Amino acid sequence: MKKKFTRRDFLKAASIGAASALTLSCGVITSTEEEDMTKLSSRDADVLVLGAGIAGLAAARALTKRGRRVLILEARNRIGGRMWTDSSLGLPLDLGASWIHGVNGNPIAKLAKEFGIETVPTDGENAIEFAADGSELPDGDWEEMEDLFEEIYEEVAEMQDATDEDMSLQAAFDRVIAIRGISEEDLRRLNYYIHLVTALEYGADAKDLSLWWWDLGEGFGGEEVIFPGGYNQITDGLANGLDIRLGEIVKRIRYGSDGVEVETSQGSYVADQAVVTFPLGVLKQSSVKFEPPLSESKQAAIQRLDMGVLNKVYLRFPEVFWDEDVETISYMGKELGEWCDWLNFLPFIGAPVLMAFHGGEKGFDLEKLSDDDIVAGAMQTLRVIFGDDIPEPEGALITRWGQDPFSLGAYSHVPPFASGDDHDALAEPVDDVLFFAGEATSRSHPSTVHGAYLSGVRAAEAM
Repeated sequence: MKKKFTRRDFLKAASIGAASALTLSCGVITSTEEEDMTKLSSRDADVLVLGAGIAGLAAARALTKRGRRVLILEARNRIGGRMWTDSSLGLPLDLGASWIHGVNGNPIAKLAKEFGIETVPTDGENAIEFAADGSELPDGDWEEMEDLFEEIYEEVAEMQDATDEDMSLQAAFDRVIAIRGISEEDLRRLNYYIHLVTALEYGADAKDLSLWWWDLGEGFGGEEVIFPGGYNQITDGLANGLDIRLGEIVKRIRYGSDGVEVETSQGSYVADQAVVTFPLGVLKQSSVKFEPPLSESKQAAIQRLDMGVLNKVYLRFPEVFWDEDVETISYMGKELGEWCDWLNFLPFIGAPVLMAFHGGEKGFDLEKLSDDDIVAGAMQTLRVIFGDDIPEPEGALITRWGQDPFSLGAYSHVPPFASGDDHDALAEPVDDVLFFAGEATSRSHPSTVHGAYLSGVRAAEAM
């Protein structure tokens, strides 16, 4: 059945290496500190790259090709940031980014070809939908729901240009719905579809998205593909030959006309310039000190933009009990957003694995539960759909990106009263010393792997 709106997998897939939670210090460099900076003659590198996610790796690779001495400092004990392939269930499963969203002209697709990495196309139209009682939706019901959404959204889109003041996307939907007068069942289905295209696409519910700016990103055409062998093949390829130090949690960044000094949990490093690739969630958390503090405009942009979450629950089973050819399983349960969107990985990896998404508030709520409770909730839903005699999973993988101290969320979004200008402000270099990269610095491609990659290349070129 045709689905006109494609989901953006977490990370839709943004990924940046994080170096720690950041505090925007209100202090200034003292005269003694300025003297210390001027005395710094020994350089550990020409450029320090803070974070070994794809933005940092892209910047480091581009700078290294230009003959710069680059040192990457990464807080985690692995590279990749929010690109994380886990093989603990016996096969590579991506806990963060999974898709290349549109291969035509996409730099990630070019990298996959350069590195000789296998990709497999996915088909969002190859789907089956179930009602709350576990029965399959009758033919035509899904299309009617899509049509209703598009009719309502057409009026919502007109409000983007007609309103004098921004509001939440949900407030705009509510205004249109109130005028139209929709039945209770149609409203339930409409809310389900709104959840699919907001919380499971942007990591944020419609009430947390700006009417004016929620869909500002641009896309690439062509197939959407995933990596049967894991997305880490991309980051491993980019990292080849680079000098990367793991376990380096950044505590303080001092910068001035004479260069930059970065203090980490392991020591201090000095260079002429630095590329900062902290995720927005880390910047908002505020526990690394910038000395002097970042400009008011940059701090304001950090506070106005927001970080959402899209969590995954992978379940590996001893056998297949679902339609092995269908890729997407949708469930319109009684509780909006709970266990509503599943992906069958059998066609891609040849193993009986199902994965469920939880986004927005439901994604954050999921993180409060124990692993056992999460698996029990998943199985309760699957038994409603497929019967009580289905087997228990052999293993599970559960993400909690909102609790990850080096990301504090999945990817950025634009809430009410923020704008695309805030992405630009976040991307602005500081004094030709600090350069900023990562999906949240990309106005054209926020929240995506390719946006993060391109931002790293942009930062390198700006140097």
